[in-house]
Amino acid sequence: MNSSSIPPFGCPSSIDPRYFTLCDLKAVWGIVVEAVAGAGILTSFLLLVIMVASLPFITDKRRKSVLALQVSFIIFSLGVFGLSLAFIVGEDSTTCIARRFVFGVMFAGCFACLLMHGLWLVLLDHHKTPPKGCLFWLGGLGIWLVEIIINTEWIIIIQMDNGVMFKPDICNIKNDFTMALIYVMILLVAVVLLAVPSMIHTHKSFRQDALYILVTGILSICIWMVWIVMYIHGNKMSGHSNWDNATLAIALVSNGWVFLIMYTIPELCALNQVTENMDEVSLESQNSTRCGVYENITDMNVESPYNGYVGRSCLYQPTELALISKGPGNISQEGVLPRATAPPLVPSSRGSLPREG
Repeated sequence: MNSSSIPPFGCPSSIDPRYFTLCDLKAVWGIVVEAVAGAGILTSFLLLVIMVASLPFITDKRRKSVLALQVSFIIFSLGVFGLSLAFIVGEDSTTCIARRFVFGVMFAGCFACLLMHGLWLVLLDHHKTPPKGCLFWLGGLGIWLVEIIINTEWIIIIQMDNGVMFKPDICNIKNDFTMALIYVMILLVAVVLLAVPSMIHTHKSFRQDALYILVTGILSICIWMVWIVMYIHGNKMSGHSNWDNATLAIALVSNGWVFLIMYTIPELCALNQVTENMDEVSLESQNSTRCGVYENITDMNVESPYNGYVGRSCLYQPTELALISKGPGNISQEGVLPRATAPPLVPSSRGSLPREG
């Protein structure tokens, strides 16, 4: 029997050799990453359900407009955790192609959602009106489709040699794999740069959104720098040749939890916050201005019997309350004429109106 097919300690004899890492007690990293990734998948699914269920209870239309981007972000984060499990199992040409194709696709989806959210914040601050969220979701979809096209072309190119298809050892490709992710790296840098202007957003509640995006982008850059260095030069420096899968799996799980903790959970909490609507604020400011003008008019020393009728549309009229509380005697003493009243109509015995004497 081949030594590579002998089940390691902790694995049953009936298990496929490709899945030894999932149960090998000597390769602890596989079990740890598997557990953390499974917790991430469960958490992402619960957050997705909660976010969708909270849709009818969101009172701020501005936050509701970006909910599609945030739901898509959770779905891509779920894919990041699921992809980490693919790096734990054994390698073959099929799984390696799938890993390298899906890797960029999942991260491009996450960074596209963050980028569109950052752009939405910038436009909201400049135009003072909530941009349509569906347009930004379509923009994120277009950015994501570009990465799919790039990865498809990359796989076709590496399998072509003088116009003839062949099967290279794609699992050992390192530099070409990182070069194929340049577009994703550009998206990541754009996420950080676009979040900076919104740190001084006009609305304080949306400065926090910019902070979540900025912190998520910076931590993602740090994770990507570490795994790229380890993936390209780590094996040569450490003298080992079997840490490629562990490096990528740990990077996926770490970045996935950064997505959840630094962006998804805070944004979910922000959805339930009661924030003032821009239209309501504008209407209230107009009403307060109109009421202030009416109060100034009623405070003027105008001797008119109809002074108390000015500004009926306002809820609170201190001038009218003051006039009523003073009584008719005090009103006449201050130079304000009382209101004219008509004499009561008393019918005579003959059914005609009384004549004035």
